[in-house]
Amino acid sequence: SRETVVLQLECVAAVQQGIFLCPAWEDHDCLGIPRNCNILFSYMAVSVRGLYFVVTLFLGSFFGSVFMLGPFLPLMLLSPAWYRWITDRIVATWLTLPVSLLELVFGVKVVITGDGFIPGERSVIIMNHRTRLDWMYSYLRLEKICLKAALKAVPGFGWAMQVACFVFIQRRWEDDKKHMGNMLDYFCDIREPLQLLLFPEGTDLTGDNLDAVHDITVAYPKNIPQTERHLIMGFFPREIHFHVRRYPVASLPDSSSDLESWCRERWAEKEIRLRDFYSGQPRAFDRDGVARVPPCKTELRVTLIKAASLLYWSSFIALCFTGLWLWAPFRLYCLIMVGVYMGQQKLIGGLELLELACHRYWKTMAANAGEKSKGLDGKLL
Repeated sequence: SRETVVLQLECVAAVQQGIFLCPAWEDHDCLGIPRNCNILFSYMAVSVRGLYFVVTLFLGSFFGSVFMLGPFLPLMLLSPAWYRWITDRIVATWLTLPVSLLELVFGVKVVITGDGFIPGERSVIIMNHRTRLDWMYSYLRLEKICLKAALKAVPGFGWAMQVACFVFIQRRWEDDKKHMGNMLDYFCDIREPLQLLLFPEGTDLTGDNLDAVHDITVAYPKNIPQTERHLIMGFFPREIHFHVRRYPVASLPDSSSDLESWCRERWAEKEIRLRDFYSGQPRAFDRDGVARVPPCKTELRVTLIKAASLLYWSSFIALCFTGLWLWAPFRLYCLIMVGVYMGQQKLIGGLELLELACHRYWKTMAANAGEKSKGLDGKLL
């Protein structure tokens, strides 16, 4: 009918232009397209490029967990600190893949303004969550993310996040508070510089184990994909803007009540910043066109790193398929590692919990050895 043709044209135009946003258009969803389009899109085939994006990320996480991270799992039992250092760097190579695909293959523009991250600095990151895909667009590589515990059971992605020692929460504050405290103590003990993306409520943001707090505001000036379904359908953000504010730990309040007020003030500032972002033209945090983040690498070097990431992971996935096709021991190892990941999930509840247990064991052994050494010294004297 004529109405159907008009709807199709409206939907196509909305997707192509990507100019609609939820706050200003009640008849549009957060993707930035008319709500009636969802009826039409539910019958559309998945996008080839969207499928390529999601499948590439999944295969990279699955094969990476099995063939790159798997061989280092025994090291956890002997030296959790060395295990953490090595696996963090391996996971960081995979975390370059989503941004590399988005920027180099799909033409997504990432703009970063504000304060810079100091290499090696220990920081807590507070960031608004516009979509549940925000973590995928982040440019940080050694960050730890606070996620729902159910995600750890997802094959590939969940396995890699367990090895990466992400913070999984149950949404029960009493249990989560204890678990988050144990995780923070572990990270402080091993003194591995990282960025911790956490909910700030109830978290001790002060002390000698922290250098700064980074307040990141993320905004999408055009279309805003909300879920993995939108990515599979090929709806990628045209632009992603990050604005960073750095607060040295010395500038933070000491008491919990003052810290809570401080967090509320940051969120109020964030709302004002976002309102200004979406109401102004052009939509940007810095309309002078100046990115204030001091580059730690040249633009050419960053582009080469992204290109190398695409080449490496594409080749790695192809080699894994080749190995599975040609060599029976390769297939057997893969099956064993899949069994290990699934079995430990059932028995222990996650590799990050096993890592904490190993750290407590070696910490206790070191403390006992220290006490015995002091006892012997006392007897000799």
